[in-house]
Amino acid sequence: MEAPEDRGGAVRARVNLETSQIAWKDLQRYFASGAALAVADDLDLVEVAFQMAEDNAMQIRQWIAAGKFGKVTDEQAGEWFEADALLWAVVVSPWVLVQQVRK
Repeated sequence: MEAPEDRGGAVRARVNLETSQIAWKDLQRYFASGAALAVADDLDLVEVAFQMAEDNAMQIRQWIAAGKFGKVTDEQAGEWFEADALLWAVVVSPWVLVQQVRK
């Protein structure tokens, strides 16, 4: 049987492999359905996805309270659309987590 820390490492590695860059315009349907979640630039997208997959509600609530995680706002969506932004994205069903590509 796998130790919990080994399992966590395997899940993080899988999430990392499933992360990719994608144009915001290609994610519009997820935004329209309310399934696009924005991750602040100073958070690790893979770690946030892992915590979502593990259903770590306490950590998720802390990020939401700090304004670092939540549904993509209309303002963000408009800015990304106008800028033809490229984002990092990963699916944690039924959600699509997105983060601006750092330059």
